[in-house]
Amino acid sequence: MLILPCPNCGPRNAGEFRFGGEKNARPPQPEAQTDDEWAAYLYMRPNARGVQTEWWYHRHGCGLWFYAERNTLTNEVLRTYLYGENTVNE
Repeated sequence: MLILPCPNCGPRNAGEFRFGGEKNARPPQPEAQTDDEWAAYLYMRPNARGVQTEWWYHRHGCGLWFYAERNTLTNEVLRTYLYGENTVNE
């Protein structure tokens, strides 16, 4: 069972959460993107092995969206944090 620590509620079963996808920086000028560039932003993800930053939503709890750094090989959650906390270029 995967335990995911919500920054607001503490450790909970991952079944309480919704996976929101890999963290993906929004283009600085979205309206200037071509259709192909916008489609790549929306749908193409590296899906890298190892540690990645992901969005998670606590749907059966406080309703908070937050980041989780998770190792995709071991499923170990290294840390969770709110948008703007200890991050660069959000």
